[in-house]
Amino acid sequence: MSMHTQKIKELRLEKGLSQDRVAQAIGVSRPTYTAIEAGKQKLDLEEAKKLADLFGIDVDALLSGNIPNFEKYKHMILAYLRMKLSADCKVPKTKLAKLLYLADFAWFYDHLESMSGMQYRKIAYGPVPDLFFRAIDELEESGKIVIERKNDDGREMFLICEAESNKNEKLETITKNEKGLMSDIAKKWKDKKTKDIVNFTHNQLPYFLCREDELIPYELITQEDPDKVY
Repeated sequence: MSMHTQKIKELRLEKGLSQDRVAQAIGVSRPTYTAIEAGKQKLDLEEAKKLADLFGIDVDALLSGNIPNFEKYKHMILAYLRMKLSADCKVPKTKLAKLLYLADFAWFYDHLESMSGMQYRKIAYGPVPDLFFRAIDELEESGKIVIERKNDDGREMFLICEAESNKNEKLETITKNEKGLMSDIAKKWKDKKTKDIVNFTHNQLPYFLCREDELIPYELITQEDPDKVY
């Protein structure tokens, strides 16, 4: 199993965890964990899952070494919610997920790197990162966003807005240029229905060319027509 083992030590230190603590969490001895961190010992899948859970990231991100900036991703959510995408500033959950995808892939189109580093997966309502749902849950639990749950023709619909008490939070992880791109994307899709942006993203090459439940390579967006990037 290949992975960028150098990232493991960085993640452990960021969490303030000792090697003993991590070894216990994944069920190996400290010498074995030390060897894993040094790249001399491979993780099996169950150990990788436990390690990913401990670090609060997706196991695919751990195994690839492409560690997303989770805090920045949550700031991107808040940034979009501040862009008045509707008269009442409430954004359907599915539409919000698509706007985040467009920001990450459009940034990659110009800079060959993702804005947040998230790994997007092709699912029925995707493309979406596995961590999207956790980000929404954490923002709601911390009181930073408010989610209105309503019934729409027999389907549960989630409308999201930023909590009034959170609107002074500085979103310092997002650069001026990144915010500018997000703003351009928001302006294009502001008055469009959720199904319109869903159809658009599903017809793009990255989503169209991948198999169900497959992680979507960012590189595919570079083959897209410029006017279809977002």
